Amino acid sequence: MSHSLPDQASPPRTRRRGRRILAVLLGLALLAVGAMGGFVLYLNNRISHIAVDDTLLPPDAAQGNDNPGTDPADGESEPLVESPGTNYLIIGSDARPGDAGRSDVIILGHVTEKRDKVYLIHFPRDLYVDIPGRGKDKINAAYAYGGGALLAKTLQNLTHVKIDHAAKIDFTGFQRMTDAVGGVRVYAEEASKESGFTIQKGWNNLNGEQALQFVRERYQLKEGDISRGRRQMAFVKALMVKTLSPGVVLNPVKLTSFINAATDNAVVSKGLTGKFLRSEAIAMRDLRGDDIVFITAPFSGYGTAPNGGAIDILDQPRMESLALALQDDKVEEYLADK
Repeated sequence: MSHSLPDQASPPRTRRRGRRILAVLLGLALLAVGAMGGFVLYLNNRISHIAVDDTLLPPDAAQGNDNPGTDPADGESEPLVESPGTNYLIIGSDARPGDAGRSDVIILGHVTEKRDKVYLIHFPRDLYVDIPGRGKDKINAAYAYGGGALLAKTLQNLTHVKIDHAAKIDFTGFQRMTDAVGGVRVYAEEASKESGFTIQKGWNNLNGEQALQFVRERYQLKEGDISRGRRQMAFVKALMVKTLSPGVVLNPVKLTSFINAATDNAVVSKGLTGKFLRSEAIAMRDLRGDDIVFITAPFSGYGTAPNGGAIDILDQPRMESLALALQDDKVEEYLADK
């Protein structure tokens, strides 16, 4: 019985075939890395080109960095505390015909120094407060009188903390961002009948148009603008949670659509650079839904202004407690003491 010798030519062919396969895999990997690199560069470029508005915040001297002084246009600024955390003014504008100059959503966002909590404090637009240089009026009027700078100064005088950054976005942007992430799941405290659909008490899955109606509604709600504010906070939280989910963050199509919607419909103060936003996003990458906490600025009831308008009456003692909590980066203690 004859025995054939092993084929000596076979291993080199196998090795060459293996090298070719390896080369193809490496090539595909390099293409993937290149594509991802291009995607990241695209996102960086979009973020870096968000419109900047220097008037969203007061000048540095009016923020407590120098002697406060007096601005003849909008009154005195009080001495401020730079809290360990970071404070953001977020302005939402419902830019419908005839609504010029309105700030429908006013939020003071406080990110803790450890970047482990985000507190979003909603200031009802009918809250009756002192507006620098204008006397007492609804807080919404501050934006109409002097734009973001006067609104920021009004909030700073209430809290005595410096507002570090500001952003303004119109409601169309919220609608587009909602559709970009594939809709949101929002909890409603009250039911309501909207145009073409019904909001049920409890959880609701909403697309962009439905979300827009959800945050605009107030006439069917028990506490009017206060209830609408809670709806707006619930929506903002739902959008944040959905945006931070792997289904969006790891999906280039959805993430690109979201970034496009946000950058097309937002203006920011000059400190909100692309580099800063990226570093903040990385620092807060472990945030979950329970780490985003909503607060309504304290008010003690409802009343009527001298001009006959309906107002929300500021709870001054509780406001002072909230101000101290912001200054010390201890908002959780304020909430525990409620």
